[in-house]
Amino acid sequence: MSKEKTTIGDNIKKYRNKLGISQDVLSKKANLAFHTIAKIEAGATSDPRIETLKKIAKGLNVSVDDLIK
Repeated sequence: MSKEKTTIGDNIKKYRNKLGISQDVLSKKANLAFHTIAKIEAGATSDPRIETLKKIAKGLNVSVDDLIK
C-alpha cells in the first residue's frame, strides 16, 4: 500500500474542518479571495505563495509549518 502525499490543500481543509468553518469564513479571516482558498484546497494551485500561506495560517491559528508538512 502506497501512502498518498498530503498536500497543502489537504492540510488547510483538515485544520479548517477542525475549526468548523467554511472556505468563505476562512477567506474572510485570512483576508483572501474565496476562490484562492478553494483553488488551493482543490489542488488547482499546488504551490501557493508564502504570503498567502501566512495569511491562511493566521486565519486558522496554526503555523505555516503545520500547513506544509
